[in-house]
Amino acid sequence: MAPSGFSLDMRPRRRVGGSDPDAVVFADRRDAGRQLARRLSGFDGDLVVLGLPRGGVPVAFEVARALARPLDVILVRKLGVPSQPELAMGAIGEHDTRVLNDDVIRMAAVSSAQLGEVERREWAELERRSQRFRAARSRVDLKGRTALIVDDGMATGSTAKAACLVARQHGASRIVLAVPVAPADAASRLVDSVDEFIALETPTPFYGVGRFYRDFGQTSDDEVVSLLVESLQSGTDEPDPDPLSADVIIECGSVDLPGHLEVPAGATGLVIFVHGSGSSRHSPRNQEVARRLREHGLGTLLFDLLTDREATDRDNVFNIELLAERLRAATEWVTTQLGSAALPLGYFGASTGAGVALWAAAEPGAGIAAVVSRGGRPDLARSRLGQVTTPTRLIVGGDDEIVVGVNREALTGLGGNRDLRIVPGATHLFEEPGALEQVAGLAAEWFGLHLI
Repeated sequence: MAPSGFSLDMRPRRRVGGSDPDAVVFADRRDAGRQLARRLSGFDGDLVVLGLPRGGVPVAFEVARALARPLDVILVRKLGVPSQPELAMGAIGEHDTRVLNDDVIRMAAVSSAQLGEVERREWAELERRSQRFRAARSRVDLKGRTALIVDDGMATGSTAKAACLVARQHGASRIVLAVPVAPADAASRLVDSVDEFIALETPTPFYGVGRFYRDFGQTSDDEVVSLLVESLQSGTDEPDPDPLSADVIIECGSVDLPGHLEVPAGATGLVIFVHGSGSSRHSPRNQEVARRLREHGLGTLLFDLLTDREATDRDNVFNIELLAERLRAATEWVTTQLGSAALPLGYFGASTGAGVALWAAAEPGAGIAAVVSRGGRPDLARSRLGQVTTPTRLIVGGDDEIVVGVNREALTGLGGNRDLRIVPGATHLFEEPGALEQVAGLAAEWFGLHLI
């Protein structure tokens, strides 16, 4: 799409002493964001503010708050020249976006092997950041909307170009790039990438973004996550979605696993159910607990861990590693395909399904906020219990003596926050009057504490 125009706001500069007397000084990124927000105060319409992690997010946070618009991150990584990492020879971004500056690559004599090594490293970091930041909230839908991309400044423009391409691929109908400071020729570098470019200052000479900040300390991952969460709590984010109820198909390698997803309006979390051996998504006990969790404002996903044909093989039924892989596939499907990453995730495992849930929760970066086990077999994940740092509640029937013993032993092996609750007079299936209601209440209490 051809750009509709550019806007360069040249305000009077503040001067400080030193070797660079013309340097523009922002107190810090939050100060720069507030000043940029004043320049953008006239923007309206269906607008999403996108901060470039990490340094652009504090700036974008102030803009989003001032404009009362949703805040999100847009993930890209600069490809630095091996001998001079601060010099960008390109950038990569979500949606497999890749932008290269052939002139820089040629002048720096960067070989294809060197370029490949830099790309591999930056793709790994991009994936790490995606898992870290998308756990705080899902990607805001850009389809048909204006993407206002904000960074703490622009130097070469490679990262900004990649961000614009990513936003366009995500369906944005209009791209606006806004920064506190940029080189005088910044607009000409972006003419094919943005619809509008805004910079508060375009000084000449340009000595790098950091020279225009009094405090240009590194922004941490924790600060980015904190600002994303605060934007949710401050009411600048998306309105609560409509309730959702749908039969779904989860692709897991060569098999398709049927399931049912329900998310009430204003849900505060989502619980994935892991059924026991010989059961399925149609388990009446799991369905009843799921119904009661939805009454507490939690979404639920019940799905089959095995195909009908696979379920006839008892080896599959007790193959904890296979079933945990299926559970991880369902978890990834929920977060990436349905955009439910904004909702904290929990596992509810029944019988052997509890062992599966704990096995999967022990995976590094699993991103699970809480686990509840009903009449579970945590011993099936014995070798991994010490790696489970996710808050875990074990619920067992008082008359289910063997399983009570198994759970008492497992409790001592679990890492992190955990407890054991025994329902008096209940047997393994909690078929006694009121027993399943107690299970649901204990589960809702645990998820309510941790899915926030």
